[in-house]
Amino acid sequence: MPRFLARLGRFPGSSESAVSAPAVRQTPIFARFSASISRGPAARAAGLGLLSLSFLASCSSADKPADARRVFRYNQPEALTSLDPAFSRNQANIWAVTQLYNGLVDLDDSLRPAPALARRYSISPDGRTYTFVLRRGVHFHDSEVFPGGKGREVVAQDVVYSFRRILDKPTASPGGWIFRGKILEKPDGEPSDTAFVAPNDSTVRIYLKEPFIPFLGILTMPYAYVVPREAVQRYGKDFREHPVGTGPFVFRRWDEGSAIVYHRNPHYWRRDTKGRQLPYLDAVQISFIADRKSEFLTFQQGKLDFLSGIRAGSRDLILYPNGQVREDFAGKFRFEKVPYLNTEYLGIQLDPTNLRGKADQPALRDRRVRQALNYALNKPELLAYFLNNVGVPGASGFVPSSLPSYSEKEVPGYSYQPAKARQLLREAGYGPGKPLTLTLTTVAERKEVCEYLQKKWAEVGIQVGIDVNQAAAQQEVVDNGRVAFFTKSWLGDYPDAENYLALFYSPNFSPAGPNKTHYKNAEYDRLYEQAKLERDDVRRWALYQAMDRLVVRDVPVIPLYYDQVVRLTQNNVHGLTPNPMNQLVLERVWKE
Repeated sequence: MPRFLARLGRFPGSSESAVSAPAVRQTPIFARFSASISRGPAARAAGLGLLSLSFLASCSSADKPADARRVFRYNQPEALTSLDPAFSRNQANIWAVTQLYNGLVDLDDSLRPAPALARRYSISPDGRTYTFVLRRGVHFHDSEVFPGGKGREVVAQDVVYSFRRILDKPTASPGGWIFRGKILEKPDGEPSDTAFVAPNDSTVRIYLKEPFIPFLGILTMPYAYVVPREAVQRYGKDFREHPVGTGPFVFRRWDEGSAIVYHRNPHYWRRDTKGRQLPYLDAVQISFIADRKSEFLTFQQGKLDFLSGIRAGSRDLILYPNGQVREDFAGKFRFEKVPYLNTEYLGIQLDPTNLRGKADQPALRDRRVRQALNYALNKPELLAYFLNNVGVPGASGFVPSSLPSYSEKEVPGYSYQPAKARQLLREAGYGPGKPLTLTLTTVAERKEVCEYLQKKWAEVGIQVGIDVNQAAAQQEVVDNGRVAFFTKSWLGDYPDAENYLALFYSPNFSPAGPNKTHYKNAEYDRLYEQAKLERDDVRRWALYQAMDRLVVRDVPVIPLYYDQVVRLTQNNVHGLTPNPMNQLVLERVWKE
């Protein structure tokens, strides 16, 4: 990045970076790497080194061989299912497609929407019409789907096609919600023919049913990335593994379960502040080491440039309980801990309709009981004991601490007050003569934390059993209101508190919407509808805070903590800036 260039006085210039991009062939070394994946962690790490050697050889120019300084290597332990942005529903897919595509707008360093494929945009005074003027000269990647294999220029109709595609039922995209209920619709709920319009090749208009202030933020999501009709029609469902975009890197190979390889896009439209063409890197290599200990070992060996998140086994190895890096690792890599748009919480089902038998816990529908459960928890202690202080105690409402509307002063939450918890339980009719027994439903990875919660509740006289489900089963029973007390997290889709507060808007009842607790409050709904229309940030934030205060008072959820992103990066990597969305943006990254 420019500040590093000025400090170091040198730059991996365009002559060094502009290499040819031949396809990665199935070399014997690549085949041996693939085989090593099934032979366990040690062989897998060795195989990663072999792949690097083969890959670098394939990525060299005639005059200067490529080396590891121009290849960014990261691991994806969770399943990566598609390189089609219409299916970018999890972090693995999002990180992978972010390198290949662009949208009309993206997020700047302050998490505000900024022009991308659109060089400018405007919003009508009534907030219902969004007009985008496209950049000229932006081309899709070179691909066999285009005449002569040369990527053609992006036009407004590509944007219209991409947006309509994620709403089309045959696509079966999980991202259709970004437009449904917001854009103009027909009486049957299908998108109107005039919702997305391209009056000419360089102009796109989007028409909303009513103003929705966070709409620009939604358009920064990967679901809204632009794709070419030719590639989707040529490959059909196989577009997932034949991506064609406009982004800084071009897809070269996906050896499923083993590795993905991207090469630098030599025709990328973006430049840095000094006019140098991006990206700086020649290539990106994504590996798939599922075992977290093997992943960390591979990072220690310098075969990965970056890790995001550290699990329990490695957390104690790297960090002291106070969150500081242990001396053994100090200076060996860059350690960053920043706010993350994720709230870890306990949910309480307030609607008994689908609760059957033991699943129905009527005591939880008494607000005093829910408040007592909250007062009984020592959230700072929880973070220190189990998470090495990676996170911020849930001392306010549901909106996480990384959003600008967050305020402990305006939205005071629950502190650790066991005496207050006992008092509320007595007022609700529970005590030595009438013990309170509950069941908390969770998944295996949260069991240890739940056992700590269980202990704190027992100290105030609440006996809580723990029921452990598989993740898919947990999701199903929570979404369908069949459990009364459950663990959950909410990872923000876009950086606006509305995305969190939508969980308590009564028209959003699950399973169709995100209101999993079936919280219903007329005053809350009124404030939510008012906030959706408020264009002044400060006034809208005040409305958000009023809504969050109602959530605190009524306790449909118990925020445990607001998460943080932990990133480990090799010291020779520059320009990789973390943010609360935990995005992985590599177009301005470079290595010494």
